[in-house]
Amino acid sequence: MASSSEIKKIAFVGDYLPRKCGIATFTHDVRTSVASQYPAADCFVVPVNDNPEGYDYPAEVRFEIEEQEIDSYRRAADYLNFTNTDMVCLQHEYGIFGGPSGSHVTQLLADLRMPVVTTLHTVLREPSADQKRVLRQIAEVSSRVVVMSERARLFLREIYRVPESKIDVIPHGIPDMPFVDPNFYKDKFGVEGKCVALTFGLLSPNKGIENMLRAMPAILREVPNFVYIVLGATHPNLIRDQGERYRISLERLAKDLGIKPHVSFRNRFVAIEELIEFLGMADVYVTPYLNPAQIVSGTLAYAFGCGKAVVSTPYWYAEELLGDGRGVIVPFGDHDALARGIVELLRDEPRRHAMRKKAYMLGREMVWSNVARQYMESFQSARRSRLDAPYKPQQVRTLAEQAMDLPRPKLDHLARMSDFAGMLQHAIYTIPRQAEGYCTDDNARALVLTVQLERLGLGAGLVHRLATSYASFLDHAFDHASGRFRNFLGFDRRWFEETPSEDSHGRALWALGECVGRSLRRDLQIWATGLFDKALPFVAEMRSARGAAFSLIGIALYLERFSGARSATQMRDLLVERLLERLDDCARLDWPWFEHALTYDNAKLPHALLAAAQSGANPQARVRGLETLRWLVELQRSPAGCFRPIGSKGFYIRGGERACFDQQPIEAQSTVSACIEAYHATDDLAWIREARLAFDWFLGSNDLGLDVYDANSGGCCDGLQEDRLNLNQGAESTLAYLMSLAEMKLLESTTPALRTAPVG
Repeated sequence: MASSSEIKKIAFVGDYLPRKCGIATFTHDVRTSVASQYPAADCFVVPVNDNPEGYDYPAEVRFEIEEQEIDSYRRAADYLNFTNTDMVCLQHEYGIFGGPSGSHVTQLLADLRMPVVTTLHTVLREPSADQKRVLRQIAEVSSRVVVMSERARLFLREIYRVPESKIDVIPHGIPDMPFVDPNFYKDKFGVEGKCVALTFGLLSPNKGIENMLRAMPAILREVPNFVYIVLGATHPNLIRDQGERYRISLERLAKDLGIKPHVSFRNRFVAIEELIEFLGMADVYVTPYLNPAQIVSGTLAYAFGCGKAVVSTPYWYAEELLGDGRGVIVPFGDHDALARGIVELLRDEPRRHAMRKKAYMLGREMVWSNVARQYMESFQSARRSRLDAPYKPQQVRTLAEQAMDLPRPKLDHLARMSDFAGMLQHAIYTIPRQAEGYCTDDNARALVLTVQLERLGLGAGLVHRLATSYASFLDHAFDHASGRFRNFLGFDRRWFEETPSEDSHGRALWALGECVGRSLRRDLQIWATGLFDKALPFVAEMRSARGAAFSLIGIALYLERFSGARSATQMRDLLVERLLERLDDCARLDWPWFEHALTYDNAKLPHALLAAAQSGANPQARVRGLETLRWLVELQRSPAGCFRPIGSKGFYIRGGERACFDQQPIEAQSTVSACIEAYHATDDLAWIREARLAFDWFLGSNDLGLDVYDANSGGCCDGLQEDRLNLNQGAESTLAYLMSLAEMKLLESTTPALRTAPVG
């Protein structure tokens, strides 16, 4: 067996104290315990910052990662590689890393040159597609994967297909606390002579504290000297979004129930020394959590390990830790059962103390010194596996490959084209043309873009303000009398079309679905949900194939958040049936398409089928979506191998001559988007290559070899003509480029292979 001396430098990556969160505490404790047990090893920390100011970290912190900045993860990888780090111990929880479902961390892992042991603090039984993809990528790159329960091991094997051979089950560590009589500490907190129940940890609604408060009148009737202490600061994320509203509601509930003298809220994040004293004085520890899907709980581990009698709801970790009489399990949300469980324990002293002793004895295996040794064994195993199968460094990229790196988003022209009312339609060169006003089509696309930028970590300041303007435009565009979106608005704020467009209605529904399914702004989610529900019924009347496709994409996004929504599901199935009928009526062996012509925004049709299939629609939607998209991308490739969309100067009528110009940016955007959807449906990297091929059209990989994107202005030219660019930079073109870039960057954040995937 390799000795620990071979591992001389260990980096612990995760949140870190003084940041107030459970992962920060865990990272601190596991690093401290390993450093204490193995003093010859240099144990340092690379924390993740959730605010630009960072934290006043201790000396062991050597490098800091900015949560939402993807390049920061790459710089961290360079730092770890260049400083000859032997081992990385990563703490994984979706919410602490940037990108969709915390995907930015995969960029760090993809560039590391040393073994990685990842501790998974969350393993979901029903992950979203992004969550499952991210965790599988992490597990694939990690040499060892650590979980803290047998249920988590089972989930990894059966749901995420992680090999059993690389999974280690290591218990959540706990401090080595003495087994004491609770009365020893009670006088210090002024509760001598009382029966004390304790709950501790960062306060948030999923902790179920209100159910414990509702149980207290029944407890007090049987145990009049009972007190309940709630120890812990409100969760920082909750403070940021809602302030102290939840804590105040609990205090108000205690007053309304007449139990306020028996409840003590200690709004503090306490150090371990003080926490040991709080735990020491408790007669009963309570975790009345509301959600079964909690695979580990550090607070429960601490309480159990120091020998507390525990009453808990049956979330996953509690069921495993407290089984076989090691604690009392009561149903979720049943405050009467909670009261009975606590009263019975308090009245039955022999049972309570036997439970305490059993918990304390089992807890000896969980003390940090033992856990540190198990982590070192995992590190050694990871090192041996790397030596047995030597790591092959990534090849140095050629200059040509480096040139394929994605540009940074530049929002200057987007801001120039936008005002308080929304986004203007047209520009002469880079100058917005006020005379031509606004349209719903562009403001819907612009709203989609802001959600994508928000997911990339660019949701503050300008993007937040623009999103609000675009949402306000759509809100004003909706005509409640007809249930439809108007499209064209003059600069004088008058609507000037006679019949609203079905396509613009579909695009608006797409934007609303994007807000509902993927926005991180709760105000946008709530607003969009209400407007989506009002706009959905008209979709049944649509005859436009593209209007149906845009609507279908919006419905699929809506169902990402509300998968049980009956009306949306029914409309999805209706639209899928109609698109498949169109395809059956029109398609022939030499023309597998939905219509007798290829016109504009063509890739949105197969994209819609693929998105619907991902949300659970007719499986034929996936089959036909891939079939039609494959035909389209092959048709859109020039003899030189670059992307060549169907030209708008005549389009392509079946049996006629295909128009090669004017090539429009919207065709590149819709192809990028559809190919990314196809990749998500198949995990086939060929679709990533197709997406990159279409994206590179903006950057000069086209028939004229000209950059359609203007890096100086941040805008995009309005098209590629036979001999030149259309130098006007209108809303549709600029949005097409920025949306393509945002989608490629979102894909990059979840798919490290994109960075080296060959093109062509």
